[in-house]
Amino acid sequence: MPALGFGTLIPDPTETGNATRTALETGFRHLDCSERYRNEEQVGQAIREAVDSGWLNRNELFLTTKLWNNNHRPERVQPAIEASRKRLQVEYIDLYLVHTPYAFQPGDDQDPRDQNGNVIYDKGITLMDTWKAMENLMDRGECKAIGLSDVSLQQLREVFEKASIKPAVVQIESHPYLPETEILEFCRINGVVMLAFAPLGHGMTPGVLEDPVILAVAQQVSKTPAQVLLAWAIQRGTAVLTTPKTLPRAKENFDVSALPDDAIEQINAIQTRQRLNLVTGTGIPGFIVRGA
Repeated sequence: MPALGFGTLIPDPTETGNATRTALETGFRHLDCSERYRNEEQVGQAIREAVDSGWLNRNELFLTTKLWNNNHRPERVQPAIEASRKRLQVEYIDLYLVHTPYAFQPGDDQDPRDQNGNVIYDKGITLMDTWKAMENLMDRGECKAIGLSDVSLQQLREVFEKASIKPAVVQIESHPYLPETEILEFCRINGVVMLAFAPLGHGMTPGVLEDPVILAVAQQVSKTPAQVLLAWAIQRGTAVLTTPKTLPRAKENFDVSALPDDAIEQINAIQTRQRLNLVTGTGIPGFIVRGA
């Protein structure tokens, strides 16, 4: 899996297709998708155009997508990945993740709510029930690796200890304001890849891109704050996702080079702590508008 990946969480479908094409043309070879983003068709079309044009081979691409909460029941897992493969126009998925550890009411509604607006959870299904179905996908060759997303260290540890096929990747929010050091250390010890999303603060302002330490380091090394944050993420041993929507941003985000040790130490010393996406507590994704 390439350490630097392109995240496809873009609300507008047309913009998704254009941004994916631009990312591929820039050199990104890791695409991170999800059925919940409702834009797999546009990502798949961009991939198909690149492959049909002859400048991209499918085996050069690392493609991740995710199982959403309304499909956690074991009998729904295989149909879900098959639907994603069809939308993405690929024969296999490189990495399939359980998007969150929360099971919602099964059905076609991705955001099931009761009359009071509260999420309807599926109390009869555990994370391990879903994980066993994920393992079956591996046995059938539908994907090359499986993993978890938006989990706590406790949830990651539980699955890792009980699983026949261990999680290969855990995708979580991580940046200097939320370094998730304990999960990273668990991953290092157990051979799991920690994949960081929102490394640039997901556009939140003020945020990590405006942090005085990041700005000072950027000036010190003659890089942009975004390049500094991506380099920090990679140098500490995580893979990382970024979502540039234009060619200049894609080129900027792809141009990442190593930071000096003193710069890494300055960033590690940042004391601010802030979680931007509360999905880990509810299964409701903070970066996706309700009803989208």
